[in-house]
Amino acid sequence: MVERRGILVHPEELDEIWLDDIQKAEINVLGLHPVGGTHADQTLREAIEWHNTPAFQALLEKAWDMGIQVEYEAHALRYLMPKELFSEHPDWFRMDEKGERTPDFNMCASNEEALEYLSGRAAFLTEALDTGSRRHFWWADDVKGYGCNCPACRCLSASDQLMRITNAVHRGVRQVQPDGMTAFLAYHDTMRPPETVMPEEGIFLEYAPIQRDSHRPINDAACAENARETAGLEELIAFFGKKNSQVLEYWVDNSRFSGWKKPPKHMELDEEAMRADVQYYEGLGFESITSFGCYLGADYRSLYGRAPVLEYGRILAGK
Repeated sequence: MVERRGILVHPEELDEIWLDDIQKAEINVLGLHPVGGTHADQTLREAIEWHNTPAFQALLEKAWDMGIQVEYEAHALRYLMPKELFSEHPDWFRMDEKGERTPDFNMCASNEEALEYLSGRAAFLTEALDTGSRRHFWWADDVKGYGCNCPACRCLSASDQLMRITNAVHRGVRQVQPDGMTAFLAYHDTMRPPETVMPEEGIFLEYAPIQRDSHRPINDAACAENARETAGLEELIAFFGKKNSQVLEYWVDNSRFSGWKKPPKHMELDEEAMRADVQYYEGLGFESITSFGCYLGADYRSLYGRAPVLEYGRILAGK
């Protein structure tokens, strides 16, 4: 059984019922995930506002009292590198395939001034969303195929570009917390390890196989989607190491199963596939296992009753 067993929910879905269900399920890590996609910068701003309200602080204190560690996990790059800077600093932003700078998503991974600015913004965000955790998950934008194609970046793989960005974010985290840790998100384009850029001390692997088939075991070689998602996994573990490593799965992600549209659909946990997956991940040495659990809040309960959180927690706990 892994020591850290988690679930991620949208901040606005969190309530006392969620905390009670998490505690009953023996889940000890709660991730707060502002909605991703093209408006992730706005949902992150809203999360910062909500974080400072008495209502949220009361929920956070209750989580602490229950022994539940709270952490934010967010597609933060567009918030950290706002597009309003483009008119003054176009070279801070990515170059597209046509050779034009654009503020659409992500950034130039080779501009040292931009990376320094990014570090400062990451320090601010780490302080603004302090939950008492030393683990931080400030991800790149929620897109695929939006790397920088400038002369300095085009020779870098997607993972190398993200490694440069993650290193800069991590330097900002450590301005606030000298012992802070930062996740490198293996997701979409970055499912292979970097080739030339090394992680700074305190960076750990987070593996999120979003393009998998959740109704087949992740290590089912006969499943093309899962074989593709796991093709570089052992290399990733060898590169980053097992220490602090985390799986971010989709077993109870009802936002994904609902096509990221509300009202939420009814969801049933595929216990057989999840059990096989957990056994596989434990065998690889992952120290944390968690899953998105979005679209399972009050609106879901009003339609279908309680979500299968107890069953999910039981499997994580090896029962």
